[in-house]
Amino acid sequence: MTKGPFVAMAAATATLGTALGALALQLRAEGYEQYVESVATFSVLMFVTAVLTVVTWVRDGRPRAN
Repeated sequence: MTKGPFVAMAAATATLGTALGALALQLRAEGYEQYVESVATFSVLMFVTAVLTVVTWVRDGRPRAN
């Protein structure tokens, strides 16, 4: 497979994770504590998804053994 889709998805999910992390910090600063945990959890989930996408890309590029 080409690396385009993998790079695009990893970059998009990492960007979304960063934006959600910033939003969680802003929510905490403004006193919306009831939303911070769920937004932070989703932020971490986006970073994990980005890492797993990169792992999939690396594993896809490896030669296949018979």
